[in-house]
Amino acid sequence: MNSQSLVIPRHRHLKWKALDPLEAVLMVLCGASIGGFALSVFCDVMTRELGAPWLWLQLATTGFFAWGVFIGMAVATRRLDHLNLVEITKGISGPKRCFMEIFNRLIVLIVGLAMLVFGIQNFLNDMGSFRAPSLIPLSTYTASVPISGALITLFCIEQIINGWRHGFEGPEDKDDFAGIT
Repeated sequence: MNSQSLVIPRHRHLKWKALDPLEAVLMVLCGASIGGFALSVFCDVMTRELGAPWLWLQLATTGFFAWGVFIGMAVATRRLDHLNLVEITKGISGPKRCFMEIFNRLIVLIVGLAMLVFGIQNFLNDMGSFRAPSLIPLSTYTASVPISGALITLFCIEQIINGWRHGFEGPEDKDDFAGIT
């Protein structure tokens, strides 16, 4: 499987090819997080039912969940799979469309920057805190927030620049079910 098979062609005009390998890696990490989360929950239930619980599985489940959610947010931003006003902007063209698309992405950009700034502060605060009984630093979980914020910021900037240069309208706007296969 090559990295190109993990990058969807939808909204290609809004993406830089240089970031395609990053999207592919993020998709693999999301898959691993979902798989790890499901497996750790299954093993946690099974070991408890067998009367020999592995307490560290709860820590693994929390880690897989946190990283999966926040890395998933970043990749959803790149793939335009997140909640935004797609249906409203699809029916608009010209300068109104450009304004709405940039406005939408600026809101997501502000959220990404907030995640980056406040996520770093939270990460630094968690450096001295540990989860019992394993003594894993809480920062191993909270590091996912600023990393996700940085990626969301990068992907929003990518889309704003490419949308400004090439326009936001793409061939998938003509079909209500484009990209759904």
